[in-house]
Amino acid sequence: MSKEQSYPRSFSHIGITVPDIEKAVEFYSKIMGWYVIMPPSDVVEENETAIGQMCIDVFGSGWGTFKIAHLATSDGIGIELFSFPTTEAKKPEFNPFNAGLFHFCVQDPNIEELTQKIVDAGGKQRMPIREYYPNSKPYKMVYVEDPFGVVFEIYTHSYELTYSSGAYTE
Repeated sequence: MSKEQSYPRSFSHIGITVPDIEKAVEFYSKIMGWYVIMPPSDVVEENETAIGQMCIDVFGSGWGTFKIAHLATSDGIGIELFSFPTTEAKKPEFNPFNAGLFHFCVQDPNIEELTQKIVDAGGKQRMPIREYYPNSKPYKMVYVEDPFGVVFEIYTHSYELTYSSGAYTE
């Protein structure tokens, strides 16, 4: 009998639904600098292609058509953008107390500049930029929101470095 082993899986991509896929691709490619792997393309509900069947498997029937685009971060993480004809331009309710995804995080050593670019592009800074170790270590973070209401966080340093052993002791 073998012992089942666990190992850390890598992160592949995240899917985000937006009301205007062209504006979202523009925002994420210009402001975040993410690479456009596949520009906005139409997907049609049909059983004749692998993508059509796969989307029926995921979304069920009756969705008709939607647009999809694929972007990638500098470290190869995928950003899959969706826009359905029924997607409302209403921003999602921010409620981190409900179960489910609550945010994602990106890393940029120039947190102030990126935050300002997001605000200038129609996004929102949700809090002041905070330092984990004021006057001691340069680790900073902030929560922001894209122009479509998607909340995310910015760190100046890697996740491992920020939370490594001793990260909260001086």
